[in-house]
Amino acid sequence: MVQETTSPPPAAGHASDGAARPGTRWVLPGRIAAAVAGGLTLFAAFPPLGWWPCAPLGIALVIGSLYGVRARRAAWLGYLAAAVFLLPALAWVRTIGDDVWFMLVATECFFYAAMAALAAPVFRSRGWPLWFAGLWVLMEWARSLVPIGGFPWARVAFSQGETPYTPYAALGGVPLVSFAVALRAGRLVQAVLSRRAAPPAVLTRLTGSSAARAAVLGRAVPVALALLVPALTFALPRPGDEGRSVNIGIVQGNVPGRGMYALGDEPAVVLRNHATETKRLAQAVRDGKLLKPDIVVLPENSTDIDPYRDEYARQIIQDAVSDVGVPTLVGAVVAIGSDERATRSLVWDPVTGAGAYYDKQNLVPFGEYTPFKDLVLALWERASLVGRQSVPGDKPGDLKMGPVTIGAVNCYEVAYDGTVRETVRAGGSPIVVQTNNASYAESNLPPQQLAMSQLRAVEHNRAVVTAATTGISAYVTPDGKVSWQTRELVPDMNVVKVPVRTQETIATRVGVLPEWALMVMGAAAAGVAVWRGRRRGDRMRNDG
Repeated sequence: MVQETTSPPPAAGHASDGAARPGTRWVLPGRIAAAVAGGLTLFAAFPPLGWWPCAPLGIALVIGSLYGVRARRAAWLGYLAAAVFLLPALAWVRTIGDDVWFMLVATECFFYAAMAALAAPVFRSRGWPLWFAGLWVLMEWARSLVPIGGFPWARVAFSQGETPYTPYAALGGVPLVSFAVALRAGRLVQAVLSRRAAPPAVLTRLTGSSAARAAVLGRAVPVALALLVPALTFALPRPGDEGRSVNIGIVQGNVPGRGMYALGDEPAVVLRNHATETKRLAQAVRDGKLLKPDIVVLPENSTDIDPYRDEYARQIIQDAVSDVGVPTLVGAVVAIGSDERATRSLVWDPVTGAGAYYDKQNLVPFGEYTPFKDLVLALWERASLVGRQSVPGDKPGDLKMGPVTIGAVNCYEVAYDGTVRETVRAGGSPIVVQTNNASYAESNLPPQQLAMSQLRAVEHNRAVVTAATTGISAYVTPDGKVSWQTRELVPDMNVVKVPVRTQETIATRVGVLPEWALMVMGAAAAGVAVWRGRRRGDRMRNDG
């Protein structure tokens, strides 16, 4: 049976925070089993299963597989755990192609491997759960940034849509939620690995020196720091209702078949479905079955026929909006020149027609545009399915509609901290997410996206309204509760009364500062741990 090579013991006078020495022998098959179990357990925390306590437990199992090994072995164990986690968590990508799914997961796993390699020496440090949690935040930041715009999906915070960890979002955003979960995982492992320390009075009596008191303090300080972040949530100001509300009509028109154009290239059918459902909403209002809306929201891709250039599309939209009688947010794909397009949130007034708009900023690689176009198209024929290349917008989505200024966010963008934050800072309230999940219907993408909306609501003290082509359309209250949602693959509509809030959370005001503080903390701890390890190795070589 293969066993770990024991690491050099800590140098004299170097405390290990009461934990087992990194040299503890764990057989390799046990570490592999822990990594696999950790990845599967972490996956179970995410929707649609949504067993949120599995998030800290899964990370704890991964830590257990890494604890006490050298960086190289930690890297491939981290890669293994990430692959087991991400393959099912990102299974919705299979709609694009199994090759894309495998390539995406293989790429993302490298970030976890790098984090695990950096964590290996950190486990020898006092207070290592804090430093490990900082490294976890650093890893999620890096994979949200690169390559080609990053991929912030499946961050551990997004498994915490409505849990005891959710309130941390109002203090430090999504990164602090991830930090809190990873910190809890580290404390779980530390509790298992810790040797039972003698009571302070006994230690002092036995040693009669200040060294015992220093050792106790050395153990107590990391514990106090680990408890500080959860304690801060009790001191958070809790924004209340401001006495304003808006009635928002939500339309889910559905599409023919499975996938956006399962019956062929029929954008006209999709447009008519949403126009019909809008008229059905208008009739339900006249019949007194629904509240009278102040505004109406249609989903992304509710028209793929450019209403600026096509009279048929323009008349269909105008007829439906005139019937409902209030400003309506239409999700349109519009031409930019002769070769490009934009995914647009377009305000349509029942009298004046098309008006203000927001163009999607975070585009889906290989879905809305082709990165490194000439090279990729030459090597990969299927990349040509993107067709006309989308161009990103460059302004936040604050759009004046009737009595409010909404914060327009388009589908994939809800995963990007900065995009949502800047829209709220620009005055958007409530947040409106238009999305097209038709190609991913009944996969794990729609419930994962809804959990992201729950985090965003708490992070920014804003209600979130989602309109989807095939579901899940929903209304999330500012405290992260899903008040109403649709089933998938059915036409549906409703009018919901939504609070309008303008008070900003600490997270909205301070922006990226907590994330950078946590990342710098983790990176600095890793640097110090590596430096100490090299010094220790040099001393051992000199002594030898």
